[in-house]
Amino acid sequence: MRRRSPAAVVCAGAILLAGCAGAAGEHTGADGRGQSPAHASSDVRGPDRGGRDDLPPVVDHVRTRDRVVFLTYDDGAERDPGFVTLVRERRLPVSMFLTDSVVGPGYGHFARLRAVGASIQNHTLDHPALRGLPYAGQRAEICGQQHKLRSRFGIRPRLFRPPYGTYDTTTLRAAADCGITAVVLWRASANAEGELTYTRGRPGLRPGDIVSVPSGETASPTLTERTERLLREIERRGLRVGRLEDYL
Repeated sequence: MRRRSPAAVVCAGAILLAGCAGAAGEHTGADGRGQSPAHASSDVRGPDRGGRDDLPPVVDHVRTRDRVVFLTYDDGAERDPGFVTLVRERRLPVSMFLTDSVVGPGYGHFARLRAVGASIQNHTLDHPALRGLPYAGQRAEICGQQHKLRSRFGIRPRLFRPPYGTYDTTTLRAAADCGITAVVLWRASANAEGELTYTRGRPGLRPGDIVSVPSGETASPTLTERTERLLREIERRGLRVGRLEDYL
């Protein structure tokens, strides 16, 4: 299908910028195919764009008529083999935002996930808080992980999630220069029990929400169990999981 250009996404979400300006560029918290570009746009958050019109949009929600939400997973600390089975059996188009220093020797697990339909995206080399760092350091973190993922998977990710959800205009500049077309935050985040909290707006999943599922610190409940609980909530609301890359 046709994808929207970054500029088109920014224009579609421009009316939201005034309401989101209070975010000051910082966010805290931790098989649906897309429709035609005329039917979807993105909620844009972020600081002043520094006079550049080629910076990627920062999104935590996609405005769409489709009854979809988007499941995103951070870091790569959890390598639950049952999760590969779940993604394959449910045909879940999840997005995995990987950090090289966290994944370590576990790239084979994510190759298996990619083989059953997951997408692989960028979450920096070493997971630093980027906001306030110099351009060279931010670019090294983002471009460095682009190179790692290209060498591992032969891909050049388009999407980037800044660690801890913190960023500034320098982050957007570095991301653009590394080939990133959208910076992805989240409106909903799942805790260790699979329960959801929200960064803004009314509680409750709604179509277009981007959901962050952080890596767990304990083996129980597993990533598979937390995702299954989340899927029950998604289905209870008459929603399904969409492929984020088809909407950005």
